[in-house]
Amino acid sequence: MRQRYKPWAKEKLQDNPYFCIQEPAKHKGAWSEVFGNNNPIHIEVGTGKGQFINGMAQQNPDINYIGIELADRVIVTALDRLLESNLPNVKLLNVNALELPDIFAAGEVSRVYLNFSDPWPKTRHEKRRLTYKTFLDLYKGILPEHGEIHFKTDNRGLFEYSLVSFSHYGMKLNYVSLDLHNSDFEGNVMTEYEQKFSAKGNPIYRCEVAF
Repeated sequence: MRQRYKPWAKEKLQDNPYFCIQEPAKHKGAWSEVFGNNNPIHIEVGTGKGQFINGMAQQNPDINYIGIELADRVIVTALDRLLESNLPNVKLLNVNALELPDIFAAGEVSRVYLNFSDPWPKTRHEKRRLTYKTFLDLYKGILPEHGEIHFKTDNRGLFEYSLVSFSHYGMKLNYVSLDLHNSDFEGNVMTEYEQKFSAKGNPIYRCEVAF
């Protein structure tokens, strides 16, 4: 769903540098200093309105979370959630995922979450999918050995494509569910899209893969 234009969004993000980090590349290799601890760092690429990352941070206070979202009109809602919850273990970055190697050092991120990414269904747009091999290169560059990607979607075509992409890249499939909400998986935190799609009866697909 297209979000309405919010001309004030960028200024609000800039006015809240504690939560929305400005010039994140300056902190490459030093994100533990930003958080003030050495806890593991998990990032969500395409954090949207922030429901997932806020829920995960509440559930896991000993993990630091960074939400990454390119659209300022969307991530400003995640900022509003964060200002309300005031969680010390969440930061937001209004940047493009292509900038990941400039922002994080090798092995600095412990886990990557990809939730309900744009499926880009047309073949000519394959390279834009966040599970395409060039994006996997980016994630591998900031994760440690055996670092994991946790992926959720309601789009079966994207899920099947992603499983093939992970496999061709040589990644190990640690967990696969074709119907997450009717599985025995515990501790699931839903995104806004997940709530919407599951309410319509759509199955939710989920996998955990490691390099």
